[in-house]
Amino acid sequence: MTSSPFPGRGLYVITDGPRADLAETVEQALIGGARLVQYRDKTHEPMRRQKEANTLLALCREYAVPLIVNDDIDLARIIGADGVHLGEADDSVANAREVLGPNAIIGMSCYDSLERAQEAARQGASYVAFGAFFASPTKPLARRAGIELLRQSATLGIPRVAIGGITPDNGALLVEAGADYLAVISAVFGAPDIRAAAHRFSQLYSFDRAVSS
Repeated sequence: MTSSPFPGRGLYVITDGPRADLAETVEQALIGGARLVQYRDKTHEPMRRQKEANTLLALCREYAVPLIVNDDIDLARIIGADGVHLGEADDSVANAREVLGPNAIIGMSCYDSLERAQEAARQGASYVAFGAFFASPTKPLARRAGIELLRQSATLGIPRVAIGGITPDNGALLVEAGADYLAVISAVFGAPDIRAAAHRFSQLYSFDRAVSS
């Protein structure tokens, strides 16, 4: 658990369901500069999901990038993932922390709610996620968040993730407003060149890396 460092800022890629080339596509995203990876698979095939998550964990270890599991605290515990991401209907931050330990990365979806983010921070969340900021092909009916929410949440004291319909073009607005991570599904994994797509997103944070190096 947490053998990979929690990075500063950058691209947060999220997988979306089973695909035969899952490991290859995730590796291309990592080569392109992804700083966080989330394994997201809403199907009910526990053996396959565990095998895939284990494969991605080993891959993320090679690149020193944390692997987060979407929704499933038990799967995160079983494979020794770096953490879990929780949604509105999932378990609490406190329960996830009890199961996964004090060093686990625990993220919380806060949608369009600053109040929910403030509560998540009080509970000890590692980061909060806001969105959808733009129309999302993955969740077309997702509630929408305004960019101003990123500025309003600047005092939370934990990283803020922006998600929902993000592209390298509109993502620059979110970075400027304070997004520590851009969480992306289709704009990376649906791209004809995954490595190049990830690199374009990563370049939005290139100034941060130049300053810290």
